[in-house]
Formats: sequence, C-alpha cells, structure tokens
Amino acid sequence: MTRQRRGAAGLGLLPGLAANPALPPELLARLIALAAAGPGPDTHADADAVEDLCSELAGRTDLSPAQVRTLADADGHAAVLLARGGRLPAAAVDPAARPSVALALLDEGTGRPEWARLLAVHPDQEVRRRLASCPGLPADVVEALAADPDIEVVAELALWTAEPETAARLAAHPHAEVRMSAALNEAVPPAALAALLTGEGLAPATACLVCDRPRPEWELRPGAACAGGHESTVHDTLQRAARNPAAPAAVAAALAGHPSKLVRWSLAERTDLPQEVYAGLVEDPVPGVRWEAARNPALGEPLVRALAAGPACEDDELRRRLAGRPGLPLDVLAELAAAGRIGPVLLPAVAGAPPEALAEAAASPRAAVRMPVAERRDLPPAVRDRLAADPDAAVAKAVAPHPGLSEAQLRAMVARHGVQVHARVAANPGAPAGLLEELVRHRPPVRRVFREVAGHRNATAAALLPCLDDARARPAAAAHPALPVPVIVGLLRDPDPVVARAAAANPSLPRTAMERLLADASRKDPTKRRKPSGGA
Repeated sequence: MTRQRRGAAGLGLLPGLAANPALPPELLARLIALAAAGPGPDTHADADAVEDLCSELAGRTDLSPAQVRTLADADGHAAVLLARGGRLPAAAVDPAARPSVALALLDEGTGRPEWARLLAVHPDQEVRRRLASCPGLPADVVEALAADPDIEVVAELALWTAEPETAARLAAHPHAEVRMSAALNEAVPPAALAALLTGEGLAPATACLVCDRPRPEWELRPGAACAGGHESTVHDTLQRAARNPAAPAAVAAALAGHPSKLVRWSLAERTDLPQEVYAGLVEDPVPGVRWEAARNPALGEPLVRALAAGPACEDDELRRRLAGRPGLPLDVLAELAAAGRIGPVLLPAVAGAPPEALAEAAASPRAAVRMPVAERRDLPPAVRDRLAADPDAAVAKAVAPHPGLSEAQLRAMVARHGVQVHARVAANPGAPAGLLEELVRHRPPVRRVFREVAGHRNATAAALLPCLDDARARPAAAAHPALPVPVIVGLLRDPDPVVARAAAANPSLPRTAMERLLADASRKDPTKRRKPSGGA
C-alpha cells in the first residue's frame, strides 16, 4: 500500500476518532489542526472525510473558544453547526464572507439587524430566500423582501412572516405562488384565509410559476399546470388554507363535499369542525381521508364508539388509527384489539391509563387485550409480573424488555416461549451478562438477538464477539467498550467504513492506536491548504 493511500484511509477514520468520548485533549487539538489544514491536493475522498471530520468535531462539547473559531474558519458547514449550537459568537462572523453562518445566527434570533439589511440585497436569490424565513426581521427588511424581484423570495416571506398585517397583504398578492405560501401561515388573519377559501373579495391572481416565465420542468411542482386560470396553484392554495387552523371553521366546513380528495384530506386534519362533518369524513370513499379522520382527536366518543363497533373497522389501517387515539377508552381499545392485530407499539390510551385500568386489562382472558398493556414500561410491579408469566408468547414478548424483571423471570420466559422471545429478552436493560452470552450462542442463531446485544450495556466480550458475524450488529459491536482491545484495533482495518469508524469512536481504543491514526492521516502535503468554505 502506498503512503498516499494510507493517508487517505487514515483521514477516513478521523470522523470516528473525533466522536470518541475518550479522546485526550492534546489529540483533539491535533485533530482540529488537521481539519484546519484541509484535504490533500489530489483526493476527493480526503475532502469528504475532512468535511465529515469538521462536522463531528463541531458536535463535541469540550471545544475551547479558540478551537471553535479555528474549526469555524476551516469549514462553513461546521461554522453553521456551531452557530446554531450557540457556541459561535456574532462577533466572529463576517456576513459578507460567510452569509450561510450569518443566516444561521439570524434564524436562531442571535444575529444582528445590520446583517439582515446587508443580506436583503445580496445578489444570490437563495440567500434572500433563506433570509425571508428568519424570525424577527427589521420592518424595513420585511418591506424589501416583500418587494423582491424574485417571486420565490416573496413567497418564502409569505410562508414565514409573523406580522399579521404583512401576512394579510401577501395573502392577497397578485401572484398565485405567494398566495399559496400564505395559505399555510397561521399568522394570516382569519378573514384573509376565508377569502382564499371562497374567493370572495379577492381579485383573481395574475400569474403563477407555470405561466409567469419559461421554467425548466424540474423547477415546478409535480402536476403543475396552468390553462390561464393558474389551476394547480389555486387548488394547492385551497388545500393549504383548508388545513390552516387559523381559517374560520365554518368556512372550512363548507368544503366537506369538495370533489378534491386532497382538500377533504386537509379538512380531516382540522380539530374544530362539527361532529357531522367528521362523521362524513370517516366514511369518505378515499382510504387516506378516512384514516386521517379516524385519528383526529376532535372526534367525539359517540362517533368513536360507533366506528369501533361498525363495519368500517374491517379496514385494518382505520382500526390501527382509532387504536392510536389519545384518550381512547380502554374498553374500546379492547374491542379493537380483539378484532385484529394492532401492532407492537405503546398506544396513547395505554400510556395514559390509571393503574386500576391497567390491572383490569392485564387480567383479560383475551391475549390481544393484554398485549397492548404489556408494551408499557412503567407498569405496577404486580401487573408487570403477571404479564411476564403470561402463557401467550406475544404478551410475554411485549413485556420482556420491561425494566425490573429479574433474571429468573427472564430465563423463565426463554424456557417457556423459546426463540419467540429471545430478542426482546436481550433488549431488557437488566438482562445479565450470562444470559446474553447464552442467547448469542443459540443455534440456529436469532439475528435480532445480535443487534440487541451489540449495544447492550451488560454485554461482555464473550457476548459481543459473535455479534461481529452479523452485518447489521457489527457497527454497534465495534463501538462497544467491552470489546477486547486487540479486536477493536483490528476493526480499524475493516473493509466496511461504518464499522471502522465505529471502532475509531470506541472509548476503549488505546491512545497508541489513536496516535497512529493521526500520524497516518498526517502523511500528506502539509503545505496545501484549502480555503475556508463559507459560501451561501
């Protein structure tokens, strides 16, 4: 292997090393110096690795102010990450040279007003567009953006401005694209949204993106069309305004019979409509509309009970949406669970149920009712223990990861239900090392066991080594501090870069190996420096 290729390989592992929580301060300083030096002159792989390195370094919490400045100067993306994290002060930013960093601080509310004025006349449309989405802009900047020659900048302002007066003015803008963006903005006054829904008192739009000037197809939304009436944009405006909770409920409700399924779908997301409107939406011929309405928290209990008991629940997805509703009575959930599989998830109705209701459901003769309760992870001990001894494998599998189960209980599950519960037992945070070792040695292997054990805090070297034979478990196992040191060092040469980086991030990686990685990466021309990347 040539020296240059060794250097490229070393650079590729440095992002992993940068994420290592055990990295000594002096090696961190060397990593930052390498990042500031930039990639080698002839390899794109080095350039990608240095960008990854800078991003990983920006996520560390042990950087000094001087290191933050060095890293920000070295890489524009890292500078943005540091700015958004509150670690790069405004005094360190030149908005003319690094507009993307200035925009990040403005978006976080910590930028300077004069930056906004400078960027509002920036020649790059994308810079002005991103500025239009920032909160708290000075009034003169808002006015400049509202009059921007690029309509997409104006549309972005219409989407994000928090000033009702500006939002209302843009909702009546002559360009249909601006109106469509304003239709989503909850700062638009109700009367202006009503006008977008009905057209009353609103002059017809004079242009849209399809007809205002020739554009390549890739710049337009799928299905964009205009035959003189800006049809697709007008439809999208209606759909968005119908979803906007600031739009008057009575005006929106009048669209319940609209021929567009997307408009009806938007209505199904609203939480302020009359119950008779929801009753129609849950019987809509379009499945997506029915499903959206079924999970709407505004459905009253009588309608929910009627749905759960009616033929509509033969639709598996609708039944799952109903079961996922917060505040669903547990007796209704029991009926839904008994009617068909809901899935191994913690349902809101179970998460919010009082202890007495949980105990009652856990004692149900139907396993389908007991199983949703078993997904909760803070059950009363008596309920937890009852479910752990459940004769149904699906119930035992659901409760197996519950904290507080003893080794004897976990082993009893394995003995009673076999491979059906192995992976979920391995996921229990209290599963002892000996049990984990036994589970990974089972033949034939249960692949999900390897993936659970690879990241388990109690896993030993004996449990982790078999996990390296599973492609999906291998990265997590490579990062586990209990893995033997010689194995971790060997994995630095793994052909899978994800595995190699995970090994480099392993806190048990010895300092000597860290130093070798840095030395290997340094074998490139140190006189070549790349310019800091800080463009928009």
